[in-house]
Amino acid sequence: MRQVALRNGARVAAVGLGTWRMGEDVRQRAQEVRALQTGIDLGATLIDTAEMYADGRSEEVAAAAIKGRRDGVYLVSKVLPQNASRAGTVKACEASLKRLKTDRIDLYLLHWRGSIPLAETMAGFDALMQAGKIRGFGVSNLDLKELQEWLKLSRGDQTLVDQVQYSIDSRGIDFDLLPWCLERKLGIMAYCPLSKGAIPGNAALQRVATRHRATPAQIMLAWVLRHEHAIAIPKSSRPERVRENVAAADIILSAEDLMDLDREFPPPRKAQPLAMS
Repeated sequence: MRQVALRNGARVAAVGLGTWRMGEDVRQRAQEVRALQTGIDLGATLIDTAEMYADGRSEEVAAAAIKGRRDGVYLVSKVLPQNASRAGTVKACEASLKRLKTDRIDLYLLHWRGSIPLAETMAGFDALMQAGKIRGFGVSNLDLKELQEWLKLSRGDQTLVDQVQYSIDSRGIDFDLLPWCLERKLGIMAYCPLSKGAIPGNAALQRVATRHRATPAQIMLAWVLRHEHAIAIPKSSRPERVRENVAAADIILSAEDLMDLDREFPPPRKAQPLAMS
């Protein structure tokens, strides 16, 4: 599995495992756990979850998947904005740790910006870092202006990633946020890199897939990973689809491929509001 270097020296899998909506249906739990374990076995050792997902039950699914192998997994979770006061951030993280059945979260994110001052959330992150309950922190769903505001805070320079929606057919961040982050070696963690499963039926995408003996979905993931500091976190509850997603990390798109895809999915020519799902 390709690795992406974060600012704190940690190296993480370029293709991780999303868990959104896992845990919502108890009848799917065994298959969801199996899908995550399949990914881990194949080197997709980054698991992304959040206290919001299925009211914490996604974290419980992740806990079942990493049981007995915690040290080989890079665990990401998130605090809801309404919980992101200094004390609330600590309390939310401790609840996540309990559901995840672990003593630390490798990367803890503010899920999106709310009404609580960012400095309070940062103070909570700092307290958790000092206590060893998190190993790193970052943000999610912050646009460039918000991210710049966050980074001006004390210890803002320790921020590891901005997790945002990003795919070949939703590439607004290419105009400003992504190049700004790449220049500063700030990780971009792409959620919904497969457009929530709505793979575009596009001739150029199929043509590039044929060249690489790959699927269109794999090309979409390889496209996200064309940048050194980009991480993709597709979600699938099906082990066979997880195998397909993980294999995309081996695909390197050529200049010709990228030009073909740009013609069909043109980059933005002006700043756009951040996409959020």
